Amino acid sequence: MARPIVGIIGNAYLLNEEYPVHVAGTMNSSALVDVAGCMPMIIPSDPKFVSTAELMEACDGFLFTGGRPNVHPEEYGEVATEAHGTFDRARDAIALDLIRACVRIGQPILGICRGFQEVNVAMGGSLYPEIRDLPGRDNHRMPPDGTLEEKFALRHEVTFQEGGVFHQVMGAQSVMTNTLHGQGIKTPVDALVIDGHAPDGTPEAIYVKDAPGFTLAVQWHPEYNAAQDPVSRPLFEAFGQAVQAWSTEKRASPMLKSA
Repeated sequence: MARPIVGIIGNAYLLNEEYPVHVAGTMNSSALVDVAGCMPMIIPSDPKFVSTAELMEACDGFLFTGGRPNVHPEEYGEVATEAHGTFDRARDAIALDLIRACVRIGQPILGICRGFQEVNVAMGGSLYPEIRDLPGRDNHRMPPDGTLEEKFALRHEVTFQEGGVFHQVMGAQSVMTNTLHGQGIKTPVDALVIDGHAPDGTPEAIYVKDAPGFTLAVQWHPEYNAAQDPVSRPLFEAFGQAVQAWSTEKRASPMLKSA
């Protein structure tokens, strides 16, 4: 039986500062193959090349990855400042519409870092441009120096709501995670459940309230060492199970999923 397909939302970069490419980190593909049991497919996140309807037909689920550009503040009704960093309006156009469409019909999505922020914005939330500038907040950014292992090292706890979705998925109410992000949720919205926080109060785990499908998103990077990490593995296993269930139902009722 063919594996279910998960579309990985790619990022636009310039190779050698002159050749434009769409890329996604290998560790995302590894997590999907080794833990979720899915086939990864990198998506060129630009509406010039793909559409929401085509993507949803071609894929069984979607992984919204991290990325250096941030969601443009116009998407949540604010004016861009230097603190908001760089942007990728083409990815905004693909990711936000795709998230809303998947949520509406129950097609599984998993958000990571920027993907976590995209889920928040797509559901009507806003973002702080820089968490470390807020009173009482810690610096959640990636360390500027060190090896890959040092940059992705576990740095703080995340505590989930007792008996909540993440508590059930992880089998623990408190876990250790890495942290490599600058922005974070500013205004909570009714459409989202903030299910996990860092010790400084920063939201770290969310899902869409009353959604018919899998909509979990995390602010940390579970794709790193996913097969061995006791926090990452159950998250990708749960996502893989949801994608497999969607794929099986889609094959059984293709007209239902194309509606």
